[in-house]
Amino acid sequence: MKKPVVKVEFGDKKGQGNSRRRFIKMSGLAFAGSTLLYACSEDDDFNPGMEPEPEPTPDPDPEAFDLGSGDVGILNYALALEQLEAAFYQMVLDGDYFAGASDEEKTIMTDLRNHEVIHREVLRTALNSVVDEDMVIPELEFDFSEANVDFSDRTSVLNTALLLEDTGVSAYNGAGKLISNADYLLVAGQIVSVEARHASAIADLINPGSTDFARNDVLVDLGGSGVAYDKAQAPSEIIEAVVGLGVVQTPFTANNLPTE
Repeated sequence: MKKPVVKVEFGDKKGQGNSRRRFIKMSGLAFAGSTLLYACSEDDDFNPGMEPEPEPTPDPDPEAFDLGSGDVGILNYALALEQLEAAFYQMVLDGDYFAGASDEEKTIMTDLRNHEVIHREVLRTALNSVVDEDMVIPELEFDFSEANVDFSDRTSVLNTALLLEDTGVSAYNGAGKLISNADYLLVAGQIVSVEARHASAIADLINPGSTDFARNDVLVDLGGSGVAYDKAQAPSEIIEAVVGLGVVQTPFTANNLPTE
């Protein structure tokens, strides 16, 4: 059966220009349609004198999860990104590159995985404390082969890690102004600073002793004061870029995220 294609939609239509850091153009999420399975005992099948009820037709296009609005939507957005990063680093730890890496790099990669898992669970806990479970983004499925990530190759792993961390930094910076609750904003600030440390550590692994920890391609000028500030990107831009990687296999929408 042909796989349906589900496009991630955005409430914010601004700032969706091409990103040169995107692996591939956004083409939507392909996912396999689900089939509902109904189990019953032999006694359940025995129905004398009555016509058997027809089995319901499975929904060919199940409704995708929407991230929501307001602070809940932003927290779900952040949780989706942290799920992606945590899943990536777990794949790194399970791969051949990690098995043959130096003790220093094993320590760094393990710390990165642990940090992302903590971020993921803190955001999930925050959401579960204020909304019902069905309003919290479910556990997402990822397939990193779609982005041609080779977990046996150091260069492939480190370049992908740097891309994800740089994306995380610009994502939190862009979402900060959209958060209303001061407590959530504080946590977001504490997370983004760690994401920036991750990016710096990885940049140094790629090019030791260089100034790549603060590369011009991830910094911007604000008000003519100089190129000394991390980029900030809108959720629509980040989601488009992440979906463009092709690794997210779970459909979702972002129709109601705040834009200002």
